Amino acid sequence: MSVLAWTAAGSLAAWLWLLLGQGFFWRTDVRLPPRRDPAGWPSVCVVVPARDEAAVLPGSLPSLLAQEYPGRAEVLLVDDGSSDGTGELARELGRRHGGLPLTVTSPGEPPAGWTGKLWAVRHGIGLARARDPGFLLLTDADIAHAPDSLRELVAAAVTGGFDLVSQMARLRVETFWERLVVPAFVYFFAQLYPFRWISRPGSRTAAAAGGCVLLRTSAAERARIPDAVRQAVIDDVAVARAVKDSGGRVWLGLAERVDSVRPYPRLHDLWRMVSRSAYAQLRHSPLLLAGTVAGLVLVYLVPPVALLAGLATGGRTAAAAGGAAWLLMTATYLPMLRHYRQPLLLAPLLPVTALLYLLMTVDSAVQHRRGRGAAWKGRTYARPDTAPEQP
Repeated sequence: MSVLAWTAAGSLAAWLWLLLGQGFFWRTDVRLPPRRDPAGWPSVCVVVPARDEAAVLPGSLPSLLAQEYPGRAEVLLVDDGSSDGTGELARELGRRHGGLPLTVTSPGEPPAGWTGKLWAVRHGIGLARARDPGFLLLTDADIAHAPDSLRELVAAAVTGGFDLVSQMARLRVETFWERLVVPAFVYFFAQLYPFRWISRPGSRTAAAAGGCVLLRTSAAERARIPDAVRQAVIDDVAVARAVKDSGGRVWLGLAERVDSVRPYPRLHDLWRMVSRSAYAQLRHSPLLLAGTVAGLVLVYLVPPVALLAGLATGGRTAAAAGGAAWLLMTATYLPMLRHYRQPLLLAPLLPVTALLYLLMTVDSAVQHRRGRGAAWKGRTYARPDTAPEQP
């Protein structure tokens, strides 16, 4: 057998393991668990960190104010130093739409060692504690919720005894680049953090989707949220890890009626979204970067190359192994495309999308080496171990 054939066989073996041994990550049937209305509905404070979100706020904030929740609930929007009138717009939307009580506040610039979002969340949680809520809903300013979203989240948490219930919001898919990149983003996330493993007792896997996180207040205090994760760029995963490490129960699944209204019309927009945190996901480790690049090449790029090269050179073994691996890859991607209501013909293009993600990850590391780190909305965050400690 040639080197290409052995490599293709390795890729096929990897796909067989991913298909059966990685928590069935490719299935999209992990939705809110069975739930029933509690005897008494706990109070909830909805904390919305917002920085320069005037463009998306009209599509999201009214949906929070319109929540049909049987208990006491209110919305705390924390304006994180916006320059586009986010705070003023939020107040106007509150006056215009009514619904749940709305408080708009601002914490000022974050001190060294804090990301802006987590500093805003800390300020919001501090205000919420004065209301003594049973739960906190941490949701991003670009997330629109169905009217019963809060009710369903609380019912699921109370019924299942979960300390954190998170839903992966359905991201926008309208342009060509969104269709090519966005479903794969969720697919890759589920591959890294299989949803079935997250809620399994005794499992070490922990993750959440930052757009929609319902957190029991007592669990937040026990896990020291957000102080314990104040430097985290990938804050949702860090929060879930802190809750689980402190003995809490975590659940994560796909949402059906929680949607992001943020557009990513150009490849450049999606590139920035991924590259700003990709190297942080690898803990700024050159060794993990090299391993990730090698893994992406073996798992996603070798199959089509082996199939085409094998057909061109008469290498039947390489072509067969590469074709089988590509077929498995394509089959596992189909459920995510169905979830996003996208053409199934996009499935064979997953190697192209994987190549884009590989380049985004390498670019993330290059930007970090140039001192630009995780840059987002005018701020650049230092590597955690270089940030000053806080008392």
